[in-house]
Amino acid sequence: MKILMRNLSRDTTEAELLTLFKKYGDVQYCKLVTDKATGKSKGFGFVEMPRAGEAKAAIKGLNFQDISGNRIRVKKVAKHKEGTAENNSEEPDA
Repeated sequence: MKILMRNLSRDTTEAELLTLFKKYGDVQYCKLVTDKATGKSKGFGFVEMPRAGEAKAAIKGLNFQDISGNRIRVKKVAKHKEGTAENNSEEPDA
């Protein structure tokens, strides 16, 4: 299951995200989205967990938690529907 994290502190690292999610199970993929010009975090990222039960537990356990001074948002990435503008895998809504 692919998971979106928003409202991350600009100082949060990929390693910190990986540590947070590994508490809930196996993590297949972890990516902090960064600005190409500056290399700094854009404040959101993605994690993929292969087991749905572990992913759901991570979402429930981490959503609205205070991490590095920011109350983060964690949710399942919505599937892209053919012919619609909805695609949460690119940019999250603010």
